[in-house]
Amino acid sequence: MSDRKTTRAILPVLACLLTGLFGGLAMPMKARACSLALSLGLDTSSSVDSKEYRKQTDGLAAALVDPDVIATILGSGGIYLTAFEWSGRTQHVLQLDWTWLNSEEAIRTAATRLRNSVRQYIEFPTAIGYALGFAAIHFQQLPQTCLRRVVDISGDGVNNEGFSPVIAYRAFDYSDITVNGLVIKGSEPDPEPYYREKLVNGPGAFVEVADDYDDFQRAMKRKLLREIRGGAVVMR
Repeated sequence: MSDRKTTRAILPVLACLLTGLFGGLAMPMKARACSLALSLGLDTSSSVDSKEYRKQTDGLAAALVDPDVIATILGSGGIYLTAFEWSGRTQHVLQLDWTWLNSEEAIRTAATRLRNSVRQYIEFPTAIGYALGFAAIHFQQLPQTCLRRVVDISGDGVNNEGFSPVIAYRAFDYSDITVNGLVIKGSEPDPEPYYREKLVNGPGAFVEVADDYDDFQRAMKRKLLREIRGGAVVMR
């Protein structure tokens, strides 16, 4: 099937899936400035065991309540945050829906929800293109317009099911969405070159690297600080 036909074919599939998931959600508009809407996708494909999953959620929660990250969020005036797990073509689960973080209490509450999240899927492959499609459509549920929109995909492997990131960027509106990556090293083939060459997209996009799952928290903190501050790419 050609790329164009593939693009046409995937749109109704994801639209149907996400209409069912989000159709009942209603969030009031809030009259406040928003500098950043950040969508975090955590890998729960079959290459990730239960301990590695927990290191991701615990690492994200710990990074979010790090004093430097809290100060940066509050200094920006507040951000919108959402997080989801991803693996196969239709295996996407919200861990945290769009949440306005403008106080330490709100940040700590969000971190607790992420730390207490329960994994939903364990036996599916790595469909990065579909994860990008899910993230793009979920931006339609964002309660207000933000100055910047950023998707971050964390993972330990390359795409091995479904359409590629390149096709996702053709099929969905990524014209003003930056895509960053957080690579977790240790798998073969090494996912870092793939993330740098195929995944990152948009102005200032970058790849952060965790040496392994034990290094996830450090890498997540560094990534969050760069995204909230709007820092330029730094190659490693």
